[in-house]
Amino acid sequence: MSLEGRTALITGGGRGIGRATAIRLAREGARIAINYKGNAEAAEEAKRLVEKGGGKAALIQGDVSVDDQAENVVKAALAFGEGRLDILVNNAGITRDNLLVRMSAEDWDAVVDLNLRGAFLVTKAAMRPMMKQRSGRIVNVSSVAGVAGNAGQANYASAKAGLIGFTKTVAREMAVRNITCNAVAPGFVPTDLTKALLKQMEETILKQIPLGRFGTVEDVANAIAFLASDEASYITGQVIVVDGGMVTA
Repeated sequence: MSLEGRTALITGGGRGIGRATAIRLAREGARIAINYKGNAEAAEEAKRLVEKGGGKAALIQGDVSVDDQAENVVKAALAFGEGRLDILVNNAGITRDNLLVRMSAEDWDAVVDLNLRGAFLVTKAAMRPMMKQRSGRIVNVSSVAGVAGNAGQANYASAKAGLIGFTKTVAREMAVRNITCNAVAPGFVPTDLTKALLKQMEETILKQIPLGRFGTVEDVANAIAFLASDEASYITGQVIVVDGGMVTA
């Protein structure tokens, strides 16, 4: 696959799946706009790794759950792409885990705002240039928690399930403009958000995964790269579960 000449915006692109996706898409020739909220050091490292592989990257700071900041992130990505935005990966997200009976309204709102509202705001802004181009690829990073639920993650699972419904709706609305919208739903993948939980429950979790291992950020990035490519031009409104067979077993 080749993404030469295309510009990709990755929200939450400084770490974890976002960083791996930046590196993967750059390897295929895309210019990468890396959005980050607060961790400038991690974002700089992501940019360095993209450039080390011969790619071109720009850093765009902004909280995508805030209306005007989301708009500015997309505007900056368009400027970097010389007026084009071909690929959007909505990856920005946080967790605030707790049992529902102990979950605060603040933790509920924080997770839903960034994971779901942020995707809505950035996608809405990105759709305008994509509609003008009459082409685009949108990939939303959901989770198996949004497919099957997960104890202690009512806020996160709800946001990720909402993202799946959002994906399917955008796909229907934008197909006429040659814009596809799909989602990936990672299973247990060690990242900064999940490594503490996985370490505590490693043996129990691995028993639920038929392939017998945790996923990697590269596993997820490979699926995103496929959905962002021409090879996936006839795929839209779908959810690719990247979980080693856990949910489908």
